Amino acid sequence: MSRIGKLPISLPSGVAVTVGEDNVITLKGPKGELKQRVNPDIKVEVENGVLTVVRPTDDREHRALHGLYRSLLHNMVIGVSEGFRKELELVGVGYRVTNSGQILELSLGYTHNIFLELPQEIKVETKMERNKNPLIILESSDKQLLGQVCAKIRSFRKPEPYKGKGVKFVGEQLRRKSGKTAGK
Repeated sequence: MSRIGKLPISLPSGVAVTVGEDNVITLKGPKGELKQRVNPDIKVEVENGVLTVVRPTDDREHRALHGLYRSLLHNMVIGVSEGFRKELELVGVGYRVTNSGQILELSLGYTHNIFLELPQEIKVETKMERNKNPLIILESSDKQLLGQVCAKIRSFRKPEPYKGKGVKFVGEQLRRKSGKTAGK
């Protein structure tokens, strides 16, 4: 058995699960509503506030899908009950960020500002304090969407290994390189 797939998912209070037609799982909670389509071979059972994922055989494909769907459903349960939060930090002289509604304006040392329209499911907040690096705080109930948006923002200016300038996650450890040694 899959070590991850066989673990039961306990449902916190306030989270409702419905298994619809075509194996579409819908979770509703205080932070929102998420849907996930599950392979027809994999069965999802809800009993006494516990969600379990069951596979029909020990085929290679079924073993892979078993752990995958259990992880996806577990992330959805956490998302609709608590939500996910990511913080990005802009390291560099003159790097700035502002937001107006769902539009993020980034100034990352290029000749032009970068405008990024964020999905409605993501809440964005920016902080610019004196003598501190600007912060972008993103919150959502959908972990996949949140990670994808963070990766997009980070791709505009990845942290470089010599000075560490760029967009990085708060608390992220960067591999630093030493530059050229001067003289003899």
